[in-house]
Amino acid sequence: MNIGQAAKKTGLSAKMIRYYESIDLLPEAGRSDSGYRIYSADDLHRLTFIKRSRDLGFSLAEVAKLLALWQDRDRASADVKQLAGEHIAQLNCKIRELTGLRDTLQELSDHCHGDHRPDCPIIKALEPNAKDDHM
Repeated sequence: MNIGQAAKKTGLSAKMIRYYESIDLLPEAGRSDSGYRIYSADDLHRLTFIKRSRDLGFSLAEVAKLLALWQDRDRASADVKQLAGEHIAQLNCKIRELTGLRDTLQELSDHCHGDHRPDCPIIKALEPNAKDDHM
């Protein structure tokens, strides 16, 4: 299967497939006589695993660890769970940060009159001399 077909089957772009190959998440593809990349069923399984991992927000370094664990049939599920737990903690931290950003922007937006006047608390909060206290 060529790279276009692999991209279509996995939902990844050809560029991402080449990138994953370049950073060794995917073994170097075989080549046809004319030099085109050829992907096997195993490559497609690996690409699908990578995509699903990335869709869950795992970093490329974490994906590499997950791939190693996936291929290690003697792995302890505790190792996988620990990696997932660390990722969950990171997601929870990011959720708290994003919630704080949303709340701050909502407060600024609520205090903006949104009329013809130039005075705007949103712009004021973005100015270089703005204090952390936006109100």
